[in-house]
Amino acid sequence: MSRFATLHAAPPITLYDDGHCPFCRVEVAWLAKHRHHQRIRLVDIQHEDFDPGALGLSFEAMMGQLHLQDQQGNWYVGMDASRALYAVLGYRRLVRLSCLPGLRAVMDAGYRFFARRRIRLGQWWEKCGSRSRNQ
Repeated sequence: MSRFATLHAAPPITLYDDGHCPFCRVEVAWLAKHRHHQRIRLVDIQHEDFDPGALGLSFEAMMGQLHLQDQQGNWYVGMDASRALYAVLGYRRLVRLSCLPGLRAVMDAGYRFFARRRIRLGQWWEKCGSRSRNQ
């Protein structure tokens, strides 16, 4: 896949999110209110009716990284899923910038670092938020 392939994601897209992740919930709430929300179909992989096997994927793989499928059936995973999402939402200049060789490598590494720790970070974030609300 070329480094600019995410710019060609064809809407509507399907974004598979983790409804148990605090960060995902914030992002999904923002996406639901976005002016181009009709370009996105949101699917919570934690929902009892969701079957990753029907997509040829495992639940563990989908929990490990963000997954997005465009109208043409192309899959984007990890940071590329974020790039495709933001391209579809109209942030193409930012996506193009994030595709530059040095920046792309840093962002991809940052995403992998965050994705491996998002559950623990989310629990800490929620705990800190509830502490500040109680004070």
